[in-house]
Amino acid sequence: MNNIGKNSFDIGRMDALAAGDSLLHRLDPRAKLITTLVFIVAVVSFDKYALSAILPFFLYPIALISLGGLPYNYLLKKVLIVSPFAILIGVFNPLLDREILFHIGSVGISGGFVSFLSILLRFVLTVTAALILISLTGFNAVCESMRKFGVPKPFIVQLLFFYRYLFVMTDEADRMVRARSLRTFNSGTMSFRIFISLIGHLLLRTLDRAERIYRAMCCRGFDGHFYLIRSMKIRVPEIIFMSGWVSLFVLFRCTNVPLHLGTLITGIVP
Repeated sequence: MNNIGKNSFDIGRMDALAAGDSLLHRLDPRAKLITTLVFIVAVVSFDKYALSAILPFFLYPIALISLGGLPYNYLLKKVLIVSPFAILIGVFNPLLDREILFHIGSVGISGGFVSFLSILLRFVLTVTAALILISLTGFNAVCESMRKFGVPKPFIVQLLFFYRYLFVMTDEADRMVRARSLRTFNSGTMSFRIFISLIGHLLLRTLDRAERIYRAMCCRGFDGHFYLIRSMKIRVPEIIFMSGWVSLFVLFRCTNVPLHLGTLITGIVP
């Protein structure tokens, strides 16, 4: 199987992970969605020069990965795939902000470098939290939670179809690449004209197959609603989960925990 086929299967692994039966998997999706949103808001609300104050927030993804039995190497690989976007956003900060904030020995650390590291930390935390949410809950359950909170149903359906049709597109791309490899004896060279032609054919093939899939869904009684295996109900575990983590996020946001611990241990007041 070529790389496109492997990546398609890899994307679908999050649905397989969401079918687990741990305590976190059994929690109501709305509780996990609210907690994740509060976590993301708390992380992105920090000042651009914040570094040490963000570090305690790593407790949340580490705890959920451990308790949920999620493969950390799989999630790390997904974060690394999209990390160039965060790097592109902050890579010029050291050039634009050259004011020295502090020194490590004889080396001066500029504000641009600190803000660049802060962007990377916040990116890793927020993307990891979103991946953990889908891996513990499933994309359908997340969208159903959004619908329960009043998000318009047409937007939810479009979001679900967009997610599902990603698999259709990657499957069609896998077929086309395999067919070309068989006809060209696996030649690695491809002209720009052929590449553009393949992209156009891929779009047409994907639209045609998506239309056939939609008609098949309508024949089987699809009415725009996606049904979940687990029922959604807020109980005591959900309340404990939300209140505990949200309280911890508020504490981390309002207090620089590493700074206070350093002051307590060393006795040196900054």
